[in-house]
Amino acid sequence: MTGVSDPASPAVPAEGPAATGWRGSPELWLEAAYASLVEGGVGAVRIQTLAARLKLARTSFYWFFRDREELLAALVDRWRAKNTGNLVARTQAYAETIVEATLNVFDCWLDEALFDSQFEFAIRSWALQSAEIAEEVTRADEARLAALTALYVRFGYDPLTADVRARAAYLVQIGYISMKSREDLATRMRRIPDYVTIFTGRSPEPRELDRFFARHGFVPGPGAG
Repeated sequence: MTGVSDPASPAVPAEGPAATGWRGSPELWLEAAYASLVEGGVGAVRIQTLAARLKLARTSFYWFFRDREELLAALVDRWRAKNTGNLVARTQAYAETIVEATLNVFDCWLDEALFDSQFEFAIRSWALQSAEIAEEVTRADEARLAALTALYVRFGYDPLTADVRARAAYLVQIGYISMKSREDLATRMRRIPDYVTIFTGRSPEPRELDRFFARHGFVPGPGAG
């Protein structure tokens, strides 16, 4: 149900910094840190390792960050803004029905630009080693569940029912991420109508599904629906 992201690596000059005076940029170092975190966990996010990855002098790092801790904090900020920020925004997007509102949230699980599942897995793995990061994850979960609950309340569900449906919708997706489940797009899309019915108690209308499929570039085969 969830996609994965594989952002292209930023371009690095062929010449070394000694020849060009180039030190990179905060974004370049952060992107390298992100890639190392996703590939090898927080232990792989080391200044010397990043410098080698970028073909830069280790001292170049300190033009942009005080130390490794500041870089790690920037990674957490990036995760918080992207995954939590976008999910909360999708719960607040315009929708005429609870089905449409739920499909707005499902955009996060299918659009890597909205929600980065590899980043989510990496942060949650890091949380197993760090009480501070575990607290960040708890706060994110609470904010996301509160936004989803508010979505259901907005469409007339009583608070307890809204809370339970929000938890069902959210925890299923976190399960997908934690288990690293993979589905091809066609399989994912075939399951969407039943997920919507389970999470909302309402079956999606063909027009609602058509709009959702269209914005994800999916064309159902004959007899699909």
